[in-house]
Amino acid sequence: MPAKAAQQDDRRIRRTRLALRDALIALLPKRGWDDLSVQEICDRADVGRSTFYMHYQGKEQLLTDGLEGLRIFLSDRADSDRRTRKEAFPFVRGLMEHVYEQRALFRSLIGRGSGYVVQVRFRKMVAKLVEEEFSNRVAPGWQRDATTSYVAGALVELLSWWVDARTAQTLEEVEGLFHTLTAPVVAQVMRSTMSR
Repeated sequence: MPAKAAQQDDRRIRRTRLALRDALIALLPKRGWDDLSVQEICDRADVGRSTFYMHYQGKEQLLTDGLEGLRIFLSDRADSDRRTRKEAFPFVRGLMEHVYEQRALFRSLIGRGSGYVVQVRFRKMVAKLVEEEFSNRVAPGWQRDATTSYVAGALVELLSWWVDARTAQTLEEVEGLFHTLTAPVVAQVMRSTMSR
């Protein structure tokens, strides 16, 4: 295949995937995960079902692809924020900004009305971000794995509370609380794994 045709195919693939991702994002707050069908996503994206299945095996894979894109974005941003911020988990600011800007979407992702599959996928994405942060600071082993799960779970629950409660707490207040509650946990796991 000539290079120009390959580039056009690549652009077409990116456009189709973006349209499907945008459709999922638009429909999730209205329909909820469990009631949302692949056909509705296709209709919203103006894409045929056969085209959808050329790219994804199902809506779970589309969701995973979208969350992976978010994880990469947050990880890249954390790398640049790390130079100016001293707290552990610099990705948290970007994640909280994203949650705040897309509150309706995140209520359907991690709030009380979300589906189990969506919550599990979101928690895995957050756990990957926490694991990346720990990979250079905490020795590998069961304590790092357990603390990764603990911190990721705490962050997801805090975000879930924040989007469901619709409180007046600012992003900065909620982020500050997360860091205040998490700092002793991080310090403890670093001390215990370094002494081995």
